[in-house]
Amino acid sequence: MMHPLDQVALSEHILSFDGVEMTEAMGYKFFFYKDERLLAFATLALTDNPYEQVSNLSRPGVFRLNIGLTRATFEALFGSHQLDLSAYDFAALDRIMPHPDYAAQSFVCVLNPAVTWGKVQELLAEAYQQAVRRYLRKEASSG
Repeated sequence: MMHPLDQVALSEHILSFDGVEMTEAMGYKFFFYKDERLLAFATLALTDNPYEQVSNLSRPGVFRLNIGLTRATFEALFGSHQLDLSAYDFAALDRIMPHPDYAAQSFVCVLNPAVTWGKVQELLAEAYQQAVRRYLRKEASSG
């Protein structure tokens, strides 16, 4: 089993999904299915930025993986009630948590996945499949 302890190996894993494209901007890597640039299914935050410093990404080697899930999977992980985001330490390593800003859109985050890598792989596969379905729906409606 691969344990990506750095963002390069994690990026390579995400790019191994068929049809995935990546772009970089503002200290992030954005992963999309084909040319569906409106909504990344996963992102890597590589550094703190002026808008968000809650994960303390200025620590050497620390990065945050963000994954967009289905509402059902998000609720299975964290419940369907209103989340208290103040209960989470967004600087904690290797913990799957609701995203500090995009939990309402069913995004989760994890800093430097290692022990959580098996679960993270499942979540990435789901996010990828959701992106493929969204792309195919868009293609079908425009054709």
